[in-house]
Amino acid sequence: MEGQIYKIHSDFYYVQNGENSYECKIREVLKKQQLKPVTGDFVEFDNGAITKILPRNTYIPRPAVANVDQIVVVSAMKHPDLDLHQLNRYIALAGYYKIPIALCFNKEDLETQNNSKETIISIYEKLGYKIVFTSALEHSGLEEFRKLLEGKITALCGSSGVGKSSLINALNPNVHLRTKEVSEKLNRGTHTTRHCEIIPINQTSAIVDTPGFSNVRFDFILPHEVDLLFPEMLEYRQGCKYGDCLHINEDGCEVLNNIDKIDESRYESYIEFVAEALEYKEKIKYNGIKQESALKYKNNKVQAKISGKKRQASRNTRKQMIYKEIEHDADE
Repeated sequence: MEGQIYKIHSDFYYVQNGENSYECKIREVLKKQQLKPVTGDFVEFDNGAITKILPRNTYIPRPAVANVDQIVVVSAMKHPDLDLHQLNRYIALAGYYKIPIALCFNKEDLETQNNSKETIISIYEKLGYKIVFTSALEHSGLEEFRKLLEGKITALCGSSGVGKSSLINALNPNVHLRTKEVSEKLNRGTHTTRHCEIIPINQTSAIVDTPGFSNVRFDFILPHEVDLLFPEMLEYRQGCKYGDCLHINEDGCEVLNNIDKIDESRYESYIEFVAEALEYKEKIKYNGIKQESALKYKNNKVQAKISGKKRQASRNTRKQMIYKEIEHDADE
């Protein structure tokens, strides 16, 4: 049978097939091939064992989720304070994995002068992102939020304490996800969601609730690729004098010539990401990142490789058995 993994807990995978749900384990052959299913994966399973992972349409490694139609980044207007740089990280991450993105600003009842709706709209609406303002506490903006999710599987991501679980509870009161107050002392939330789970909102829409996280770093791409994650730079980068221009202090940089058209907080985020990417470049320059594949192809099939140590141990075992047989024959 085929189905979709809607939850993973410990070593158990919960697969939805129509109206039925099945608790499954993963076949040992998939473990040997280092193929690990994630929430959202469509799989083949038989007698409580997942036998095959079907091709993914989309995939994000962190939080690990597959086959989502869009990502909605949830931020809080306050409590915890709105962090535009963290928001820019989530936006860039979704752009890297080429998944459509929308922005939800929760706790709109706590809007401040510094973090006003007008400021947010002026920065992000012109970049083409859909924006909704909600308050899970006061149940405002929920219909606009519901329309944003209609007919899609949506991954909600954002820092802890911004109200992702509260929004899901407000949309579907039957869910009863656990929530927790934001720490007054630290001005940040604590993790209440421990794993990714697909939660139906209605017959056509579902949300993937993900654990809150903040340690998103761009130490996996090269510096000259960072500007591809900033839509406002794309129209200018082609006019730069150098093809590998980083738009920081180079001569003939068209981005710098139009820096007044780019929001200051967005450009500051860009500089941060480039610095992280430069660390990655230095790392691969001196250390290298080549890794031997744990898989091999034989007779058009994927097989797990046996490590050199295990292969030698196996040979030694066979030799010992041969020696024992020779000694046994000699004794007789």
